[in-house]
Amino acid sequence: MSTLAKTYVKALVSGKEISVIETYKNQLSTISTAFASEKFNTIISSSDISVDQKVTLIVSFIDGIDVSVENLIKLLGKNRRLIILPEIACALDGYYSDITKDYTGVVYSNEALTAEYISTLENQFAKKFDVKLTLNNQVGEFDGVKVEIDGLGVEIGLSNERLRSQMIEHILKAV
Repeated sequence: MSTLAKTYVKALVSGKEISVIETYKNQLSTISTAFASEKFNTIISSSDISVDQKVTLIVSFIDGIDVSVENLIKLLGKNRRLIILPEIACALDGYYSDITKDYTGVVYSNEALTAEYISTLENQFAKKFDVKLTLNNQVGEFDGVKVEIDGLGVEIGLSNERLRSQMIEHILKAV
């Protein structure tokens, strides 16, 4: 995350109440999803489309957009920095998590985990770090279980292959 994005977030949230910051977070998060589209990125980076048209397009994504968010988008357009909107949304999300102590993480595994198991993990990590935590299970090719909580900088993993190699190493040392 760039220092520039953090600077914009600091200016945006300075002196604001938590409910207002949450509104900013939700609106910028919605806007940043558009950047996943290659077509949208082509429009944003095009020199054939005016900055005002780009700003109007982005602002149109949110009905009843907050004036401060709209002004931020206009400022970014004026400074030709619209492309950093996703970074700003990410930085604001992190800031919001820090002040509310409400984090989201991912549990990677090679099979779907039960809701009870996910809930147990949430409770254990929440207690350990004194935060509110929501974990989502992502099934993939990971051979074992790995928990990632970005906002806290936590990554804990246990792979079956690593466990096997450590057991073998332990047995060989004992012999």
